[in-house]
Amino acid sequence: MAATRTTEATVWPTLVYRDAPAALRFLAEAFGFEETLVVPGDDEGVVAHAEMRWPLGGGIMLGSLRADSILGEKHAGAASVCVVTDEPDALFARATAAGTKVVLGLEDTHYGSRSFTVEDLEGNLWTFGTYRGA
Repeated sequence: MAATRTTEATVWPTLVYRDAPAALRFLAEAFGFEETLVVPGDDEGVVAHAEMRWPLGGGIMLGSLRADSILGEKHAGAASVCVVTDEPDALFARATAAGTKVVLGLEDTHYGSRSFTVEDLEGNLWTFGTYRGA
């Protein structure tokens, strides 16, 4: 069966953070994700669930690292996420101005993307580029 392309994104990576409130601020400031939902946990500073939209479609979900979560046995900082952007140069400038650690600098790749990879405040890798997949 052939896959049907749609403009509606249906894949939402889910990440856990030791400091989810700081991650929400960072992801908005450094990359431009838009906070759409934050469900606080029972304890101060805990995020039970949050959603952030990407301006070109789709988004991410995240929350605090908690033992009672389905992700409770995972550890923060182990994710790698690729995100499509139409403006990699401007986003690279924004991300580096926010203090992200550059893993791979802005470059034109052999597969036709202009992209870069940076680390967020807890070590997750974020690759942003123009490649939209085959």
